Amino acid sequence: CCEEEFQILDIVKTVAGELGLPEKSVENTVKLLDDGNTVPFIARYRKEMTGELDETQIRRIEEQVGYYRNLEQRKEEVIRLIDEQGKLTEEIKEQINQALKLSEVEDIYRPFRPKRKTRGSIARGRGLEPLAVYLLSFPAEGSPDIEAAKYLTEEVPAVEEALQGAMDIIAEDTADDPKVRGWVRDYTRKNGYLVTRAKDPDQDSVYRMYYEFKEPVAKVPSHRVLAINRGEREEFLHVSIDVETEPVISWLNQNYAKEGAVTTDLVKTALADAYKRLIAPAVERDLRGELTEMAHEQAINVFSKNLRNLLLQPPVRGKMVLGVDPAYRTGCKWAVVDQTGKLLEVGVVYPTPPQQRIEEAEQEFARVIKKYEIDVIAIGNGTASRETEQFVAGLIQKLNKTGLNLAYVIVSEAGASVYSASNLAIKEFPDLDVSQRSAVSIARRLQDPLAELVKIEPKAIGVGQYQHDVPAKQLNESLAKVVESAVNYVGVDLNTASAALLSYVSGINATVAENIVHYREKNGAFRNRKQLSDVPRLGPKAFEQCAGFLRINDGDNLLDSTPIHPESYELTYKLLELLQVDLAEVGTDALRSKLSGLDVEETAEKLGAGVPTLRDIIEALLRPGRDPRDDLPQPVFRTDVLSIEDLKPGMQLKGVVRNVVDFGAFVDIGVKNDGLVHISELSEKYVKNPLDVVAVGDVVTVRVLSVDAEKGRIALSMKGIPQED
Repeated sequence: CCEEEFQILDIVKTVAGELGLPEKSVENTVKLLDDGNTVPFIARYRKEMTGELDETQIRRIEEQVGYYRNLEQRKEEVIRLIDEQGKLTEEIKEQINQALKLSEVEDIYRPFRPKRKTRGSIARGRGLEPLAVYLLSFPAEGSPDIEAAKYLTEEVPAVEEALQGAMDIIAEDTADDPKVRGWVRDYTRKNGYLVTRAKDPDQDSVYRMYYEFKEPVAKVPSHRVLAINRGEREEFLHVSIDVETEPVISWLNQNYAKEGAVTTDLVKTALADAYKRLIAPAVERDLRGELTEMAHEQAINVFSKNLRNLLLQPPVRGKMVLGVDPAYRTGCKWAVVDQTGKLLEVGVVYPTPPQQRIEEAEQEFARVIKKYEIDVIAIGNGTASRETEQFVAGLIQKLNKTGLNLAYVIVSEAGASVYSASNLAIKEFPDLDVSQRSAVSIARRLQDPLAELVKIEPKAIGVGQYQHDVPAKQLNESLAKVVESAVNYVGVDLNTASAALLSYVSGINATVAENIVHYREKNGAFRNRKQLSDVPRLGPKAFEQCAGFLRINDGDNLLDSTPIHPESYELTYKLLELLQVDLAEVGTDALRSKLSGLDVEETAEKLGAGVPTLRDIIEALLRPGRDPRDDLPQPVFRTDVLSIEDLKPGMQLKGVVRNVVDFGAFVDIGVKNDGLVHISELSEKYVKNPLDVVAVGDVVTVRVLSVDAEKGRIALSMKGIPQED
């Protein structure tokens, strides 16, 4: 127990140093995580303990501590394995215990790892190890040939073979030396080049730019690593890491050979062989693995940030929506949902090729628009989207002349088909076909993107780059954390949330989420948070973790509609008493002015409360029922349509950022293809990462640089254009 405690304190110290965080904050965070608290709960409701660390910092602590715990486990395992061979010395044990990276531990273990048959092990088996020791003793006189003759046997009939065997042993021992491997790896990382060549230069492919390509290992961007890996996998490219070998051989000779001895040349030959045959290929594998791992991390990071921004798109409230899932042959499926997302009617029209029954489609849409007093039409951005958009824009022009005030929005339908065919969608709409469910999903995505998008497997939402090249397990774990973070950041209406949405709330798993919905169906709407304790399988720990993130509007207690945790209700009442106001006055200007004038530190001391907790309570009382997404810009509502032929260089347009990748951002400007703002065109200033400038869902003003109608490519710029906040 004590040893474990020391170990965790060591880990805490290391992680605190690496992340530049106070040791106490890291130590408390680790304790909270070990006690089964979720990251959103710790970030929101344990600020005094963590020193107000945010979710990102807490997740980094969780990752790093996990890494070092695994490292400690591996160290113990390696020590045991070497000990079992009877080869463990205090020096080796100390080396292992001092190692800070998994790769260092593996380097130390390498010489002791059970080996398949190698040239070195065969030579050892033939009794040539003493000859290798002789070569490495660097005698000033004598003859290696005469010495080697002592080791001739039936298996080793010639002097040359004896010397070669001894050199094979030296080569293998050198290659297994952790110091050698570490130095060569660092040298190659700093000085090596990633080189790609075409397997067949005459064969055309999307990888043509890599048919003769070279870039320093230290500078290859992540997206390029993944593209090159894919080209290699698909057998278009031959990939290697090239580095100048002379300095490596020279370093080996200086450190492991002694000049002027009769065996010097033989040892130098063995060292050169060690590098070329054993070390270089292994180091290349290590570095390619490193590059790939970093590229995976970056791809997941980009995807995660894009997904979070997409999930936090502002809801469009209080509007009757007509959702349209465009298609050609099978027609455009449509669905009407009311202001709460309830489905009212579904149907199909055929305004797109090959049918082009435009008049009939106009009559049907006009009927639906008038019957349900539709405010906005949401069009999915998939196949036939632009033809459908042209039809809708034409209809809106006509109807708005009659006094209506209609607009349309293009909605990303990424993953809608995945949702439509899922068991969840079948359960929700058993009587609809797949594309009708898709139309409902498109309409609801406009009304509340978060509530709708959580029903889809995150990786199917399609806002990343090379996500299919990233390990699925790693991607899914990261994206699930992003969804959990977004859901808890916004909070969830306990009486309307689906089981899919509830399952992402801190402390609630899929079973408990289903139980909440069943409880609601059986007993009616929740009146207060206390009732959560009556839900099967929702124990005290789960209640503690989830209660603050679940909201009840129009319930028994106004505080249940705020992010204030039930554990802080007593403190809230004390605060209101101190201000001489009643709970009913929450949300009034009178209370706002009293709260705004408070000295938080002084008040916290009076009430015996933590400053961060009190600050959060005041914020919740100032803006009860606030949805943090409402502060973001609304989607772009359009009434007219553009085609790629209408675009001219120099034109300025408003658009919506659909995806952000390492080399720039794709922006929907209302034509069939999204335009690309290359990283070099995002800002007048140098941009290291596009995510520093733009995010998915941002409404931006862009200038058209060039249009290639044939290839459907549009180059855009944001340079020198003032952007709205």
